[in-house]
Amino acid sequence: MEKGIEIKPYLEKRLIETYSFWSFEKSACRNLSDWDLIKYVLLRLDLDDINYLFQLYPKEKIKQVWLQELVPQGDFLLPMNTCFALLYFNARKPRQYVKSMETRILNKRISV
Repeated sequence: MEKGIEIKPYLEKRLIETYSFWSFEKSACRNLSDWDLIKYVLLRLDLDDINYLFQLYPKEKIKQVWLQELVPQGDFLLPMNTCFALLYFNARKPRQYVKSMETRILNKRISV
């Protein structure tokens, strides 16, 4: 990314360029909420782009989105979530951490 370019518009553009919103109207892909931007960047873009999220948002906000949106998807995203746990959230045993958080989150959703 060139210096001086704002991060949020850059990430929105990257999401569009990678056809992350192929089923959406293009106008719906601009001015995403912080939550949706974090979610889609984590799901669809590469580590270089994900690193920009940490310049834009606090680590805890990114972790909250990750825990609520990606971790509950279970085995489907387990390799990616294990990588995130290790690289971004300092988990000592990343695979076990992801599985335990998945269970905890799903149990909370069931009990509500």
